[in-house]
Amino acid sequence: MAGVSTKEIKNRIRSMESTKQITKAMEMVAASKLRRAQAQVDSARPYFRILSRVLSDIIKTNTDFESPYLTAPKTGKTLYIAIAGDRGLAGGYNSNILKMVYEKMAQSESVVLPIGKKALDFFKARKADVVSDAYGVAEDVAVGDCFTIAKNVAKAFKAGEYSSVYVCFTNFVSVLSQTPDMKALLPLQPEDDGEEAKKSEILYEGGSVEVFDAIVPEYLGGILYGALCESRAAEQAARRTAMDSATSNAEDMIADLSLKFNRARQAAITQEITEIVAGA
Repeated sequence: MAGVSTKEIKNRIRSMESTKQITKAMEMVAASKLRRAQAQVDSARPYFRILSRVLSDIIKTNTDFESPYLTAPKTGKTLYIAIAGDRGLAGGYNSNILKMVYEKMAQSESVVLPIGKKALDFFKARKADVVSDAYGVAEDVAVGDCFTIAKNVAKAFKAGEYSSVYVCFTNFVSVLSQTPDMKALLPLQPEDDGEEAKKSEILYEGGSVEVFDAIVPEYLGGILYGALCESRAAEQAARRTAMDSATSNAEDMIADLSLKFNRARQAAITQEITEIVAGA
């Protein structure tokens, strides 16, 4: 019995050592991808902050300003653009953002545009109204795709198909902290910085309304790409943390199993010595 017990424990130790090697390798891959994703986030954030500020200034300084992007249509559904990952093994990265979106969708008549395999599978399994499955692989979504989505969404909003549009993503706070976030895209609202609106002295070629309406799709595409970069960095950070935790757990189990193996082997040796002494 003791021999069988030690053999089983030894097999489990080998299995845990293999698991440890896999999780360690995945942690190193995630760490490498995280560095690139962080660089994308750091380079993208300043551009989108300035773009948002310029758009907000145009809205506030043109007090007699009218645009279809500033008023919610009386008809239409709420569109949620949900960004998730293509794979699991990233802690609560996928489940946290998808549950948040699903709960919001239950509060009103809404549709969803999933980005990422996990998001697409999640909403299809729950029979949600999916606008398109063209972006089922988040890793393949490029900046050009973000601007294509933005132009189509802006066009549909102007046509009254959507009453409001939100982008739902995971905000990259730090390597150890990632939080689900939701940003309203349409209708546009100026940022409240406490300053009173003043009449603009800037003249726009073609008129401020035309310039504004031309900028909006580009602005939305930029916000979508920024959200995508944030989500990618958050995913790799979450996966790195999860794999580090899994590696640590595997090491603890190996240590515990090694202790049990030594005790079982010692018990078997003691039993053999006892049987020899008794026989003599």
